[in-house]
Amino acid sequence: MVINALIAASLALTSTMAPTTAAPASVDCARVKCLALTFDDGPGEHTPTLLKLLKKEKVKATFFLVGKRVVQRPALARQALAEGHAIGNHTYSHASLPTRLDNEILDELKVNQEVIEKATGYRPTMYRPPYGHTDQRVLTLANQVNLAEILWTGTTLDWSLKDAAKIKAAALKLAKRDGVILMHDTEPATVKAMPGIIKELKKQGYHLVTVPTLLRGKGPMAGTSYF
Repeated sequence: MVINALIAASLALTSTMAPTTAAPASVDCARVKCLALTFDDGPGEHTPTLLKLLKKEKVKATFFLVGKRVVQRPALARQALAEGHAIGNHTYSHASLPTRLDNEILDELKVNQEVIEKATGYRPTMYRPPYGHTDQRVLTLANQVNLAEILWTGTTLDWSLKDAAKIKAAALKLAKRDGVILMHDTEPATVKAMPGIIKELKKQGYHLVTVPTLLRGKGPMAGTSYF
């Protein structure tokens, strides 16, 4: 990947919005049963439907954004943050980071930081490595960009299931206190499954919160890998 191309893409994105920050946590996960729903690869065409549902249900989630998709849909990145969701860096082009040279890894993270900040006024403090591919070298480089690494306690494999009923069943099976569930807002079946997932998780007593809220004020800390 050529850094000049990435920087050009970043600079092509314009924003008239004032800097925005996520709403402070209002749930104490030390006292109640919390769970974080996280969504990778967006923003995409199905993200507005998901955001509408989350707002209706008063649920907060975490979105790990791909830079080239933020360039295409900057307003959705702004909306997610403005509505109290947490956002993180998912690289500019969804690259498998351990296969890249050091400077390429830094490009993927740094340029996406710029893209997200230009779109939202907010600079992420956490990233998720695409495919979960990471190692100590990647984590050390992420630390240079002041990013914490956020993995997960379970994944629905929704990209493979592509069936709302199966995705719902997978999500409910993975649910546990302080869990972090990986899904994708780019998968239409996942968005279709979300009303049922949220309803059942609430019935089970879960408070659905962002990753920073789940960390209870103890993170995310740059250079640290969580979950």
